[in-house]
Amino acid sequence: MWSTSCPIQSSVSNSDYLREHARRLLRQARDGDTSASMPVLRRLIASKVTRAERLADLHAIRDDLQLKLVLSMLAAELGYASWDACKSDIDRQPDAAIDRYRLDAGAFNDFEKNWFANEPEAREWQRAHGGYIVRYGEQAVAILKKG
Repeated sequence: MWSTSCPIQSSVSNSDYLREHARRLLRQARDGDTSASMPVLRRLIASKVTRAERLADLHAIRDDLQLKLVLSMLAAELGYASWDACKSDIDRQPDAAIDRYRLDAGAFNDFEKNWFANEPEAREWQRAHGGYIVRYGEQAVAILKKG
C-alpha cells in the first residue's frame, strides 16, 4: 500500500515559498525561450491580473513584468482577491494548500505519480491504492511513496 501522507516536509512558510516560486515564474515569463515564457503569460492572462487582454500584447512587454503581478496571479489562483489578502492568510493554511506549486517546481519528482481528470476520481483510486493527492487545477495527481 502506498502512503497517504505527504512525502516531503517543507521548512519554509507558505508565503515565503510562494514568493520564491513567483520569482522562478517571473524569470520564466521574461525568458527569451517562448516555450518557457508562454505558460506563465497564459496564466497571467487567465487570472485577469494584467491589463493586457491578448497574449501577444503581454508577450511583447514581458521584460517589464514585475514580481507583484506574478504574486497577484498566484493569489488569484489560490482564490484570494489580492496578494496582500493571500499573504495575511496563507501561512495559517496547511502546506497542502500550495502543493500544486511544489509539484510545478519539481518537489515530487523523486516519486511515482498517477494523474487523474479530477479530484473525486483520484480520491476513489486513493481509497483502494493509497497515495498522497495533490489538486492541480481541475485535475489531481496521486504522489506515490512506499509507506
